Amino acid sequence: MESIVKLQRDFFNSNATKDIKFRKQQLSKLKRLLKENEDLLNKAIFDDFGKSYFDNYISELSILYHDIDEALKKVKKWAKVKKVRTNLLNLPAKSYIIPEPLGVCLVIGAWNYPYQLSIAPAIAAIAAGNTVVLKPSELPVNTSNIMAKLINENFDPEIFKVIEGAVPETKELLGQKFDKIFFTGSTEVGKIIYQAAAKHLTPVTLELGGKSPAFFTEKCNLKIGVKRMVWAKFLNAGQTCVAPDYIFVHKAIKDKFLETVKSEIENSHFSVENDNYVQIINERNMQRLVGLLDEKKIYSGGKYNIKERYFEPTILTDVTFDDMIMQEEIFGPILPVIVYENIDDAIAKVKSRPKPLALYVFTNEEKIKQKILNEISFGGGAINEAVMHLTNTHFGFGGVGDSGMGDYHGENGFKAFSHYKSILDRSTLIEPNFKYYPRTNKKLKLIKMITG
Repeated sequence: MESIVKLQRDFFNSNATKDIKFRKQQLSKLKRLLKENEDLLNKAIFDDFGKSYFDNYISELSILYHDIDEALKKVKKWAKVKKVRTNLLNLPAKSYIIPEPLGVCLVIGAWNYPYQLSIAPAIAAIAAGNTVVLKPSELPVNTSNIMAKLINENFDPEIFKVIEGAVPETKELLGQKFDKIFFTGSTEVGKIIYQAAAKHLTPVTLELGGKSPAFFTEKCNLKIGVKRMVWAKFLNAGQTCVAPDYIFVHKAIKDKFLETVKSEIENSHFSVENDNYVQIINERNMQRLVGLLDEKKIYSGGKYNIKERYFEPTILTDVTFDDMIMQEEIFGPILPVIVYENIDDAIAKVKSRPKPLALYVFTNEEKIKQKILNEISFGGGAINEAVMHLTNTHFGFGGVGDSGMGDYHGENGFKAFSHYKSILDRSTLIEPNFKYYPRTNKKLKLIKMITG
């Protein structure tokens, strides 16, 4: 680990990565590599999850292609020196900001979207002019293997290197000094990453999780809202950090809501054979999900097969915040439904818990929409939609509080791996003496006039 970090640091210090042409060459190579090996990437993720080519493309590869294309198109602009105004006190002078890469970066990916959540941060880091050590999750072993094979056989290790392994390897990596650490995963592990980074004062971006609520108010387009919510919830079998974790539904529409959700699930025919569903990542997580079920509260679904890692879409009703299902992020295809009558009470419940990564509001009521948006702190979200805000790279994506710190996507990703160096370039033609000794009341009066 130490030798790899040193190799990358020596290369970074050569200034080669600061050349925009060099960065674009690496990004173009990465896109070609992914494109030419789509069959291998598809097979690996299917072997890990039963994830289809269709889902792999829409939720993983297409996002990576878009990120690379956007970086290729805009990186020159993002890296450009930016002129800013000079304050009166420093005239005559020029003032500007220089975006510069941070250095050697560690990216620790997550297992639920193993390509996207490993390679997307690496794209941002390379675009910003850094070198990258990538540690994919070890849980989907086939995707980890194929990423390591493709990247390590085609990139120079001083630029981009994949290191496979589990806790021991990650711990060893965290013992090294990096210039940036980017982690996607659970809040619990995020705290460990943060503590390790603090020893070297290394800046971190933490993309974590949490229980993301969705509100269905009394006046909403129930048919369209449920269709969008069901797709978002059961995409990747619920193993999505921004999936709706639980539902607040107004008492007046509870029965109609439950019927509509059940019907939409049935019409979606979720199964691996239909290319629209995946397996749970491993048996441990299957057992965890089974432990969250309260059979007395199952409205529909509830069937599972631990050996095949299959868990059918399940709705729980009459759920309270005291239930086991509400004590942790579900990260699976179980949807708890909580009835509310007073929106203030529902908002208070959300605010009493850790800040969620996402929040969704399905409503045609402008007043309630604004109330929820203004009163609840969360990472990001959508109105009458769910999950799809991630596809807009004009947004930064990230959490707040327990759901994370920092953000990325688009230019925000470039910024996450950059330092913005402020420069005052002052003329030597004149030199006022009001800041120098001796100090007088006249000078102080002049300074007060200038600084206002």
